[in-house]
Amino acid sequence: MTEFTEMVIYIIKHIPRGKVMTYGQVAACAGNRWGSRQVSRILHSMSGAYGLPWHRVINSKGEISLDGEGFYEQLERLDNEGVKVENNKIDLSVYQHKCKPAVDN
Repeated sequence: MTEFTEMVIYIIKHIPRGKVMTYGQVAACAGNRWGSRQVSRILHSMSGAYGLPWHRVINSKGEISLDGEGFYEQLERLDNEGVKVENNKIDLSVYQHKCKPAVDN
């Protein structure tokens, strides 16, 4: 496992209940501000094995990116944590968890 993957897993595991982060934000905090697609792949392939709260990661517009059942499951999980989603928008000024980027590249 790469250091970037380990950092992504650590960061996602530590997003507090009721907060969200964007794919790009997770990538930047893990050391690669261009790695948002890698974050998506890590979530897709490792969420179950590592118990990641995948539902707390959203796109840069503050929206749920999933379709179909995945969309509704993420919506329900966020709602259960008190995150308000209106018209598929999450107010990042209220719900975004902050972290300091590991590098500025």
